[in-house]
Amino acid sequence: MTHASRRARLAAALPGHDTAAVLVTWPVNVRYLTGLASSNAAVLVTATGEAALATDSRYLETAEAVCEGVEVIEGRDVAGVLLDRVPDTARVAVEAGHMPVGQFGRLAAAHPGLTPVEGLVEAVRAVKDEGEIAALRRACAITDEAFSLVVERIVPGVTERRVARWLEAAMVELGADKPAFDSIVASGPNGSIPHHSPSDRPIERGDLVTMDFGARYDGYHADMTRTVAVGPPASWQRDLYDLVRRAQRAGRHAVRPGATAGQVDAAAREVIAEAGQAERFGHGLGHGVGLEIHELPFLGPGRTGRLEDRVPITVEPGVYLPGRGGVRIEDTLITRGDGPELLTLTTKELLVL
Repeated sequence: MTHASRRARLAAALPGHDTAAVLVTWPVNVRYLTGLASSNAAVLVTATGEAALATDSRYLETAEAVCEGVEVIEGRDVAGVLLDRVPDTARVAVEAGHMPVGQFGRLAAAHPGLTPVEGLVEAVRAVKDEGEIAALRRACAITDEAFSLVVERIVPGVTERRVARWLEAAMVELGADKPAFDSIVASGPNGSIPHHSPSDRPIERGDLVTMDFGARYDGYHADMTRTVAVGPPASWQRDLYDLVRRAQRAGRHAVRPGATAGQVDAAAREVIAEAGQAERFGHGLGHGVGLEIHELPFLGPGRTGRLEDRVPITVEPGVYLPGRGGVRIEDTLITRGDGPELLTLTTKELLVL
């Protein structure tokens, strides 16, 4: 009944948008609502909770097997097939953030009641059920274990690119579907680039090395960042690491139901600002994770949305010094009423290799 309960939550949101139904075409959202993973499917959910799914012959048998409580219809023009089932003038929400302009224009010519709505399914997805959290917990456990296996292999002379490949191979060998995203390995001065692409730069003694990576398990994405030292760190490196660790701890402790995304961000950002490094922390504190690596909510300055119970988010402050290096520490955690549940358990003490 998991997918049925998700559709019921979505249906309950429709009256607030003055729509009788919603046409969902984004593959991630179709999977969330029906269980079908495909490249060509759409689902129509009405305000009364009824649902119909359209897909082509490639996925028809799978859809009939996995989509409980959903009428399955065969067709190539999946959106058109579903809209033909409702009156032309009925107000039907479509996914403003995902439907191409050309497709919307074609469909709206025949169905003038189409209404673009932003983030309708994503808002429902933000709060996870315990089955989703279990998948995230396993994804994070794989990520932790892969780090433990690979970190001992990091020595001077090994390239960033090789470390990234080691991490990705280890995650798959440990049971991941695949890496959750392209891994980041940034050593020495490259550590000042938050989204540095791993290069052929050999890691050197005296480097800080930042690794941002995660496993995808049963469709759900983990996200973790750790920064380690290769050889004894310089005093500025220890100071920088301690600053980011304190900021990350403050951010984690601010995570609770009812807190705004801006408040959680500020808890960590203020620690960095008090140290005079505010301008060296330019990105948001974190983001939601789930069937996508970046999803609602987003933690950043001025963000006003409030956290609810059972919302997985990352907390990932960083300080980046151009030409010298940087530090980022990131965990995935779940908002809980009695305090956040930490899913990435690898130590946040500075590891010296």
